[in-house]
Amino acid sequence: MSITVGIAGITGKFARLVGNHLSKSPNVQIRGFCRNASKLPQQFRESPRVTIVQGESSDLETLRSFVGGCDVVICCYLGDNNLMIEGQKLLVDACELENVGRYVASDYCLDFTKLELGQHPAKDPMKHVKAYLDGKKNVQGVHVLIGAFMETFWSGYFGVFDPKEIKFSFYGDGDEIWESTTYQTAAEYVAAVALDQNAVGLQHFLGDRKSIKEIAKEFSQVYGLELKLESLGSKQDLFNTMQAVFNKDPSNIFAYLAMFYQYYCINGQTYLKKDLDNKKYPEVIPVTFKGFLESHKLEDLADSYQNAGTQV
Repeated sequence: MSITVGIAGITGKFARLVGNHLSKSPNVQIRGFCRNASKLPQQFRESPRVTIVQGESSDLETLRSFVGGCDVVICCYLGDNNLMIEGQKLLVDACELENVGRYVASDYCLDFTKLELGQHPAKDPMKHVKAYLDGKKNVQGVHVLIGAFMETFWSGYFGVFDPKEIKFSFYGDGDEIWESTTYQTAAEYVAAVALDQNAVGLQHFLGDRKSIKEIAKEFSQVYGLELKLESLGSKQDLFNTMQAVFNKDPSNIFAYLAMFYQYYCINGQTYLKKDLDNKKYPEVIPVTFKGFLESHKLEDLADSYQNAGTQV
C-alpha cells in the first residue's frame, strides 16, 4: 500500500534525515515544501518518488498545493516565533482543508506540555500549536518528544563540554539526568511514526538517559581520558542567573536561551515518561551516549552538531 508523506521545510538538516529514512521504504512517495529547492541534495531533487513544491510559508494556496494528496505531513520548520506559530497554524489549516489526517508538529524536544506559558520562551510556540491542533476536527496532531539532541549536548551551545580542557562545566551535583537522542535516531523514529497511521498524540522516544557523572565515566572508557567535572553552582543558581539575564533584555534570546534549555533539561519538570514508546518500533536501534562517543573521534565531538544531517 502506497503512502504519501509531506515534509515541510525539507531543506533543513533534520528534514533531510527524515526524508532519507522514508525513501528507504519503496512504497513511500515524498512531497517536500521549501523556499529554495536548490539547497536539496541531488538524490532528492532527481528522485521520481519525490515532488518538491516551492513557496512561502505564508501562502495558503501554495501550502494547499503542497499538502494535497498527503496522508501525513511532517513539519520541520525552524525559525522565529512567527514561523513556528503562525506558519504552522497556516500549514495545519491547509491540512484541514485538504483532508490530511495527521500533522507531525515541529517539536522534537523535551516534554513541553509540562511547561506553563512563559516558563521556557522557546517552547511557547509548541504549546500554541498543540492547542491549535487540539481544536481541529479532521487533523490529528502528532508530537514527537526526544529530549535534547545529543549533538547539541556536546556542542558549545550548552557550554557543558570544554574540548580543550576535557571538562564538563555544569549546574547541580552531576547526578541530574540528561535525556537525549541523536539526530539520526530521532529522524528514524519520526519516519516510523509517519508510516504508522495509528501514531497520534504524544510520542516519547529517547536514545539514552544518563547523568553527567555517568556520561563522564563512559567518556573515560571510550577515550581513555579522565573528564574533569566542575559544578558552577546549584540548579537554583542557574535559574536565578537565567532569569536575571532574561529580565535585563528579553529580546536578546541568544544571551539566555541556552541556560533555559539546560535548566529545563535537568530540573525534572520536562522529563519524558518512564515507559517510552521506543518499543513500538523495534527496528529502530537508538544511539546511546556511549555509542555516540564510540562513533566520534574526540576532536570531532564539539562539531558534531554542525555536521548532523550532512551525510544522507
